[in-house]
Amino acid sequence: MHPLLLVVLLPLLLGPLCAWAGRGFEPLAKRRAAWLAAAITGSALALLLSQAGAVFDGQTLLWQQPWMPAVGLNLGLRLDGLALMFGCLITAIGLLVILYAAYYLGAQDPPGKLYALLMLFMAAMLGVVLSDNLLLLVVFWELTSISSFLLVGYWNHRAEARAGARMALAVTGGGGLALLAGVVLLGQMAGSYELSELLTQRERIQADARYPVALLLILLGCFTKSAQWPFHFWLPEAMAAPTPVSAYLHSATMVKAGIFLLMRLYPVLGGTLLFEAVVAATGLLTMAFAAYVAVFKHDLKGLLAYSTISHLGLIMFLIGLNSPLSAAAAVFHVLNHATFKASLFMTAGIIDHETGSRDMRRLGGLLPMLPWTGTLAMVAAAAMAGVPLANGFISKEMFFAEAADLAAIPGWGLLVPVVATFGGICSVAYSLRFVHDVFFNGPPQNLPNMHPHEPPLFMKLPVILLVVVCLVVGMQPAVMAPLVGVAAAAVLGQAPPAFHLALWHGFNLPLFMSLLALAGGIAMYFALLHRFDLHLNHPRGWTGRLFFTHAIDGLFEGAQRLVGTLENGSLQRYAAWLMGSAIVLGALPFLGGAVLDSGDRPLLAAPPPALAAWALLIAAGVALLRSHRDRLLAVVLVGVVGLVTALAFVGLSAPDLALTQLSVELVSTVLLLMGLALLPQRTPRESGARRRLRDAVLAGAGGLGVGALAWLMLTRDHASIAWYFLDRAVPGGGGTNVVNVILVDFRGYDTFGEITVLAIAAVGVLALLQNFTLQRAPVDAEGRPWSFTQPPLMLRLAARLVLPLALVVSVYLFWRGHNLPGGGFIAGLVTAVALVLQYMAQGQARAEALLGAAGGGRYVRVIALGLAIAGLTGLGALFLGHPFLTSAHGHPTVALLGELPLATAALFDLGVYITVVGATLLMLSVLGAASRETRA
Repeated sequence: MHPLLLVVLLPLLLGPLCAWAGRGFEPLAKRRAAWLAAAITGSALALLLSQAGAVFDGQTLLWQQPWMPAVGLNLGLRLDGLALMFGCLITAIGLLVILYAAYYLGAQDPPGKLYALLMLFMAAMLGVVLSDNLLLLVVFWELTSISSFLLVGYWNHRAEARAGARMALAVTGGGGLALLAGVVLLGQMAGSYELSELLTQRERIQADARYPVALLLILLGCFTKSAQWPFHFWLPEAMAAPTPVSAYLHSATMVKAGIFLLMRLYPVLGGTLLFEAVVAATGLLTMAFAAYVAVFKHDLKGLLAYSTISHLGLIMFLIGLNSPLSAAAAVFHVLNHATFKASLFMTAGIIDHETGSRDMRRLGGLLPMLPWTGTLAMVAAAAMAGVPLANGFISKEMFFAEAADLAAIPGWGLLVPVVATFGGICSVAYSLRFVHDVFFNGPPQNLPNMHPHEPPLFMKLPVILLVVVCLVVGMQPAVMAPLVGVAAAAVLGQAPPAFHLALWHGFNLPLFMSLLALAGGIAMYFALLHRFDLHLNHPRGWTGRLFFTHAIDGLFEGAQRLVGTLENGSLQRYAAWLMGSAIVLGALPFLGGAVLDSGDRPLLAAPPPALAAWALLIAAGVALLRSHRDRLLAVVLVGVVGLVTALAFVGLSAPDLALTQLSVELVSTVLLLMGLALLPQRTPRESGARRRLRDAVLAGAGGLGVGALAWLMLTRDHASIAWYFLDRAVPGGGGTNVVNVILVDFRGYDTFGEITVLAIAAVGVLALLQNFTLQRAPVDAEGRPWSFTQPPLMLRLAARLVLPLALVVSVYLFWRGHNLPGGGFIAGLVTAVALVLQYMAQGQARAEALLGAAGGGRYVRVIALGLAIAGLTGLGALFLGHPFLTSAHGHPTVALLGELPLATAALFDLGVYITVVGATLLMLSVLGAASRETRA
């Protein structure tokens, strides 16, 4: 198996084992689940690193497998510099989060659930970054939304967790729909959904008139996923998740998905004025806005959430610039942000774990009690603030350099470095607040745990490793140059210009902006703390969350008003609306100029038998209209309509359809009569004159519309596809009965779906009427007593003779079905009719005793057996390397029997036969049991 495929499949397929390993709440269960999750994640990371050498040599590794090529969806994976960087981030940070979670989870938190969901989410993110097919990428993209919804709502007993999970799913799921539309447009413009081909179509895509629409749709998906303004509000609400989840989602995975996709598609979408204006402007606004709001957040995770939004905006701004070096800066800051943000979230979790609070207004003076944690937090916060000797300083310098280059643009260009510097000032302020309010601004006030202490070493170990990376990269940034280079080359589609990652670039404007941000941030924090009561204030106003809440509330209120107007409990009214809408939609083409005159096709004279059948059909329809309230008579008249339909099939040389129609009429008539036995004999008159007039108008319009469509079709020549089936029935399906070959071979999917629906309907009848007993008065509405006498002797004797003969006929119809009229469906109906006769002649108790199926339980197993035979027949072809339900056929010569036409489709037909018999008898048994009266 290809290593790239294994990277995705390991967490996807082995992740559920974590739920099994983590059953229970004892410490051993937590360790088992953690070790298993760590082994899975470590294996995926090792597989990625084993391919890193080829990527650093400039290769792009591909694995492709056709799946549904007709719609452009194939299984394709690619590993280049960008995918390698994100894949290593996902697995490496994931490994640290797994270790941290083993010590973070409480005694009542199910560990198996968390680790299984983390594995699912990891698989989804790896699928996103490794996909070579855009449609496959969208599939994994939606899986990240679903799995993150489950992770955010991990503590589902908490209302804020449920609300945060719903909000995250609503925003990112809505953006996912927009992304799907944009991806479909992009694939149509490029002529392929494979990134290997699509990324070479830059000129063709950007010259297409649909480019702006596709770009905006894709940006909508990316902005919602990566929490860009005004879609940022879902991210702080997701803080209701456990801290390990927050650390993972915010540092290396969920919120970086939008960033990744824009980087991935930059070679074909980037470089235009529209792209730069929308992406860079949105990123810069998000960076400054979120940085300012973060300063005023009192919750540790709330502050970190808005700081995440700010840094995502910074990266988005760099992606939007039409500057080759900005790609390297964006890639480098993705790496740096992942390290210091993961360590800060884990630090916040340690503080919450030890003190029982994340409110910075209550925390303070914790450094003597948590010296190691405080030291680690100060280093990580310095990296977030962009202090020299930490990795965040270097990438923020690169950000300031790109912003300063835009100052020369006439008009609003000078505003860009000003806004960037303001964001840097706020970044320093909220980083300083994180450290000062927690570890120095003491003493603590009214904490749930007033005596915190250092956590176990292995709970701090992930933070220690990440902080060491922050310092090593900050002092020796050249160690990251190769990875940044190959990742930036993948973003640009070509090698980036020469860049130099270094701590010192001399005295220049970016350094001045950094020093200004550092000094301004310190001044801003202490001014807010001492002069403006920072702990008592926070920005108020019309936020995105408030807008979302009002929009959702309005949507529900509008839906309730609409439901209150339309849903009044009248099934007739619902049917009238449905029919009226269908008639109006069907009439629209005629309003557009369609005519009802005859086409060029010659008309044939109607033969006398057809005229007689039409007259009978009209008479039955009129009689049904007049006597529809008499339920027994209505069923009989409906059966007349079905019989005339069967005669029409005979006249049109369709014996298979005629046999099927006749068998269906017999079985359905019996089942309808048994169902009507649960209802009064006559339907009460409930419709007034106006309602009957409305129904008459709808029925007349519907009949005229169907007649008009039939006239248009029958009087015009049209290209038929029948020739294909006639030509391919024998060589492709091995049978001369084209109808049966279509059902079990060419359209086997449809038939499998139909018998599945039939099975669901039968089981649904069982679920609805099981243990239901009819309570009936001794006499009916007209005073006639009910009678349940034993069936006549002649009927009982005839039934015994008919059953074996009918079974022989059904076997005959089954075996000849592939070459002559017959087949599994017709044979199943014939068998069902014979068994229905046994129920009528012997009584239900006696018949079920003979069949050994009392209560209908055995019939459910019969249905399952039929579906299993049909499904396994299809899987057999799949295992042999052919598409599902591919039929194999031949004509072997057997001694004494001669040449035998054999096809695997017969096994599929056997499954159809068994399912039809089981479903019919199950419904018969359930309806019969429900009809047994209990005297009132």
